[in-house]
Amino acid sequence: MLRKAKPRSMQLILLFGTCFVVTILWGNKALLMFSNNDEAVINKKLPKELLLRIFSFLDVVTLCRCAQVSRAWNVLALDGSNWQRIDLFDFQRDIEGRVVENISKRCGGFLRKLSLRGCLGVGDNALRIFAQNCRNIEVLNLNGCTKITDTTCTSLSKFCSKLRHLDLASCTSITNLSLKALSEGCPLLEQLNISWCDQVTKDGIQALVRGCGGLKALFLKGCTQLEDEALKYIGAHCPELVTLNLQTCLQITDDGLITICRGCHKLQSLCASGCSNITDAILNALGQNCPRLRILEVARCSQLTDVGFTTLAKNCHELEKMDLEECVQITDSTLIQLSIYCPRLQVLSLSHCELITDDGIRHLGNGACAHDRLEVIELDNCPLITDASLEHLKSCHSLERIELYDCQQITRAGIKRLRTHLPNIKVHAYFAPVTPPPSVGGSRQRFCRCCIIL
Repeated sequence: MLRKAKPRSMQLILLFGTCFVVTILWGNKALLMFSNNDEAVINKKLPKELLLRIFSFLDVVTLCRCAQVSRAWNVLALDGSNWQRIDLFDFQRDIEGRVVENISKRCGGFLRKLSLRGCLGVGDNALRIFAQNCRNIEVLNLNGCTKITDTTCTSLSKFCSKLRHLDLASCTSITNLSLKALSEGCPLLEQLNISWCDQVTKDGIQALVRGCGGLKALFLKGCTQLEDEALKYIGAHCPELVTLNLQTCLQITDDGLITICRGCHKLQSLCASGCSNITDAILNALGQNCPRLRILEVARCSQLTDVGFTTLAKNCHELEKMDLEECVQITDSTLIQLSIYCPRLQVLSLSHCELITDDGIRHLGNGACAHDRLEVIELDNCPLITDASLEHLKSCHSLERIELYDCQQITRAGIKRLRTHLPNIKVHAYFAPVTPPPSVGGSRQRFCRCCIIL
């Protein structure tokens, strides 16, 4: 019985020990008491191994505070085993490269995950030293580190063969050379974000996928030079792909995306917002080849129609989130199909879909997703929507947020009635001030509606 109880006892010791450590850090008297006394009670009662285990649950800031308590705690807090996961985004973003170098020297092979997101002062030299010291790194976020160039990816390729997730978004100096280096030295890469790296072309994508065939998530948002040829390489070499973001890749057409659908049957999330050349052929291809699709974002794809969404809904029953903003050709027919075939729908954006009416919302409110699933619906700039739509949504008990900006036929009274049924719902709406009537005498100047708002 004692052996079975031991893990539970250990958990309690860790819990109380962690609480005690935190109490020490926040109590001024205790801090003074411990600062000059390495033989304090906690150091005598708990072995160093257990203290080290307690410290492993603390964040970066707390560990740094612990390091100032005493010499003994300084050694324990700065032990490399406590620094396996570091995120400096919420701690300090204006760090210099030498800080990264020092972290890498202290953590060494223990470090598995590092986020330097938004650290503008970190450059290639610091990351070269980091790569040499932290060869077991698996997750690295360099989003917004605008100083880095292809040299950093060359260093990662040379020393960090275990790298699985890499975020290089907004690192605009990155070129095809980086992708070629990663393909040669990081064969385990599963997730890559090169959004807004607009120097990347199809040649870089070709090199990447040939060496990293296990890619599961690829974010290419804003890579404006990419053409259909790049997508054909992805479709041919990345059968494990689950997530693909092509937002504002303006040159993409049906040909490239159809290749993706046929080669990536495990696809669950696709963002093609702003790819204005695509048509219903894409929705048909998704329906026929990607039954696991959960997220579809096709905002501003104005050539998509009810016909394509009907095929999609009938085949992709696991859809959870759909962004159809400015898909201006869709009507209530699309909502009817979604209400019948997509019981898991949680988030639906219909902003600027000006043909949607109360009848479509009625079907949605009576659909399989309405009562327990639907959380967000965006209807801003849908001019045909009235208070009747709000009545149809009263039974959506999971509804958390509704967008109604510039829905001219929605009234405050309608919103108030909705809130009586859904008191916690967030309603975002805008009601322009009423233009005042002209003065009786006619001597005063009449102000227009714009002047009143301003």
